[in-house]
Amino acid sequence: MTYTSKATVLRSALLAAALVLPAAGQAPAQAAAPRHGVQGDWLYLTVTRGDSRSSDTRGTLLLCDPPQGHAHAAEACAELGAVDGHIDAIPARSVFCPMIYAPVTAHARGEWKGRQVDYTETFSNGCVMAARTGEVFALGT
Repeated sequence: MTYTSKATVLRSALLAAALVLPAAGQAPAQAAAPRHGVQGDWLYLTVTRGDSRSSDTRGTLLLCDPPQGHAHAAEACAELGAVDGHIDAIPARSVFCPMIYAPVTAHARGEWKGRQVDYTETFSNGCVMAARTGEVFALGT
């Protein structure tokens, strides 16, 4: 268990909250803006290592207009753009992954082209997750 990962998650959650709070005080003329205060395509991404009881979770806010907030933002946004934000449609990479069970759960929640995104998938290990989701959940490197 590391305190760095908890601090990262907390910092990302505070950033998301900071983006939401200003939207609450908008005048009626600005009511057409998204209610979350973020313009364009965005996803809050988390990766949890271990079983569901684990507290080893990393997270970040991926913004795609322009790409930022993620170690590989440009690549992740390009991959998402190619599949219209459908993470499960990202083409699987042809790689050899070890047959070691070390589960990771990837979760994405946000908005892509005005459509709500809520994706959760548990993979047998990080290699399989990377092969199936590309750069989208590459949060640590």
